Amino acid sequence: MPLIKYTIKLSEKEKKELTAIENNPKMKPRAQKRARILLLCEKYPKWSIEQISQALICSKSMVNKTKKNCIEQGVMECLTDKKRNRVYERTLDAKGEAMLVTLACSTPPEGRSVWTMQLLADKLVELNYVETISDETVRRTLKKTKLNHGKSRVG
Repeated sequence: MPLIKYTIKLSEKEKKELTAIENNPKMKPRAQKRARILLLCEKYPKWSIEQISQALICSKSMVNKTKKNCIEQGVMECLTDKKRNRVYERTLDAKGEAMLVTLACSTPPEGRSVWTMQLLADKLVELNYVETISDETVRRTLKKTKLNHGKSRVG
């Protein structure tokens, strides 16, 4: 039998709250699953992480992280995901975006019928507007501009 690293002990109040969360259809499914994990860990303290994950059809890491977060953060805090505070630096400034739109509206390179996202990205690097840029960044930037490439609908 594997070593049980985190043992969950719930008060009656916590059990009632978790049961309410588990049965509330308005709650997020992930919070419901985590509540089920904690209730099952309380009910069957000798069960391994693998047995709990098989019973609830979830990953072993989800069970382990839920138990760990319950011990470290508290029962109710472990049910929700923490807000990520990542800050992404913009790849293209206003000048770069303007150049991208200008390129996208211009005629494509010789031998091509249209600009591809990768061709636009490569051209921006070639023109020294950015050091590197992905085709996905180009796509997202152009999506914001709502360009019309002359395709109009009649009808």
